[in-house]
Amino acid sequence: MKVVSLEPGARQDAWLARLCAAVHGTQAGLAPLVAFSGIRHLLFPVEAARLWALEDDKGRPLALALLVMDESGEGMAVTLAATLGESREPLRRLLHDLALKAPLCIPPNENLDEAFLGECGITRWVENDRGERVGLAFQHPAALSGRLTPPLAFDEQAVLRRFKQERAFFEAERQAFVDGLGTG
Repeated sequence: MKVVSLEPGARQDAWLARLCAAVHGTQAGLAPLVAFSGIRHLLFPVEAARLWALEDDKGRPLALALLVMDESGEGMAVTLAATLGESREPLRRLLHDLALKAPLCIPPNENLDEAFLGECGITRWVENDRGERVGLAFQHPAALSGRLTPPLAFDEQAVLRRFKQERAFFEAERQAFVDGLGTG
């Protein structure tokens, strides 16, 4: 198994679709498609986000994580992360490897609790501007200052408006998403 950063192209799009579906669920309406399209067209082109994977020996993804640059350009937030199987071990291995190499910031959620993040090498905790605890890898600049800069984001409502206004764009995105889900 190895950790890889996916370069732009069909493989990156396919694995991004799988990550969005894994995080948002299959019954989440347009949320997975909006995330997929926004990341693909707004964050990837300006190099504000990178998709990382833990691959098996046959090049298939076992776990995926999307890192998004923060507004200061000094840190990275794990905004989406999921294992593609039953075990969380591949995700632990992926996040642990990334935490050793990158200035990560990870807010805990129902799938990534503080104990699990501790196993991944997230060693420091600070509060964000909303009073929520956020885990930091030791290289993150906020580990010393305690001040977090939010990750870059895109306007989900603008993506939805584009879907409504440009039917061809919506159909192309929907098809790319479905194709990605069907890719092994």
